[in-house]
Amino acid sequence: MVMLNRFTRNKKRLSGKMKLIRSRYGFRHLKWILWLVVSFFFFIRFISHHQPSTNSLRRTIISNSQSNVISRAISESKSTEVLRQNQDFMKDLKVYVYELPSKYNVDWLSNERCRNHLFASEVAIHKALMNSDVRTFDPSEADFFFVPVYVSCNFSPVNGFPFIGHARALISSAIELISSELPFWNRSNGSDHVFVASHDYGSCFHAMEDRAVANGIPEFMKNSIILQTFGVKHQHPCQEAEHVVIPPYISPEKVQSTLSQSPINGRRDIFAFFRGKMEVHPKNVSGRFYSKRVRTEILQKYGNDRRFYLKRHRFAGYQSEIVRSLFCLCPLGWAPWSPRLVEAVALGCVPVIIADGIRLPLEFAVPWSEISLTVEEKDVGKLAGILDYVASTNLSSIQQNLWDRKVKQALLFHDDVEHGDATWHILVALSERVGRSSRRARLLSK
Repeated sequence: MVMLNRFTRNKKRLSGKMKLIRSRYGFRHLKWILWLVVSFFFFIRFISHHQPSTNSLRRTIISNSQSNVISRAISESKSTEVLRQNQDFMKDLKVYVYELPSKYNVDWLSNERCRNHLFASEVAIHKALMNSDVRTFDPSEADFFFVPVYVSCNFSPVNGFPFIGHARALISSAIELISSELPFWNRSNGSDHVFVASHDYGSCFHAMEDRAVANGIPEFMKNSIILQTFGVKHQHPCQEAEHVVIPPYISPEKVQSTLSQSPINGRRDIFAFFRGKMEVHPKNVSGRFYSKRVRTEILQKYGNDRRFYLKRHRFAGYQSEIVRSLFCLCPLGWAPWSPRLVEAVALGCVPVIIADGIRLPLEFAVPWSEISLTVEEKDVGKLAGILDYVASTNLSSIQQNLWDRKVKQALLFHDDVEHGDATWHILVALSERVGRSSRRARLLSK
């Protein structure tokens, strides 16, 4: 009984001491604990959003598809609003399509390749505009005048590539014709007239950069708007005219046929893919090395690496290889752009762009930074490490963005203008220039 009473008294004294400790120190400790928890939370957030670039591979990869959810939601909201405004604006857009003699366009279609070659956007845009709601038959109400001259359909029987030596004379002849028969060219000095220049260096009309630069854009086209596949981020004589960078042509029917046999989210058993011209010993063509030796270095470095599926010879069914691949290498050739960009995107393979300073097609419509990787030419020897890093970190995020149907649609041309396709986005780009073009036309006509 005595022991029990002593135990009870001790328990009460201990309980009293604990209450005293809690009353003196408990609240202060609680504040410190809460402060530590909150500080730790914000520290973790800071680290996750401001990771130091200690990894050289992270610095090498320019693409960043890990943007946070809030900023992406805001961006998508803005894009939706811009899209709505563009749709409203395009209801009033009017394009007059000149009906030129057949020697300027349709006569060239006797060669079937003219419709499906990588330069065939000149044919596809013309055909789509002919059937488009924006076409007007009254030139007096037109915002723009489309001049349909095909310059990339004269194919060499030797190498299968187009001759374009006739391009300047052919376009000059067309301008002479339209300016003599109608007043609209002379009224604006051609500033509201639109041409397609889908060859390597656009309206400089040459495949070799030094020759293209030396020739420059013809004086008679310098006031006009050029739809061209060539684009770079730095100043360049071959883009010193109002222009829109457009995709190279890839047949949408062929893409659809490939995807009908192999779904875009199907098995991809090829790690890195490239099929195309790769020289074991790069040929020096009058001081110019093809692809600036980039393709040769890829072959030398990774030719024996089983994860790199590198093929130097043509194969008609190569799209079946793209749809099996995780990464598709898109190195420069003579020019920085390549049809591989569009094929890779359309078939769900992550484009690995190796072309310093390239300006990508329809950048205002295609989220290139979220669907592709960009590797500097000098870092081509690090490709394996770069691709391994991406494959182990954010590949699934990139693929999710890449496989969005709207992305593929934006880079393909169709016989008729389809909502969100390449021609549709070109018209959006033109619609944004209406006010500017009208001002230029008024100034030039004074």
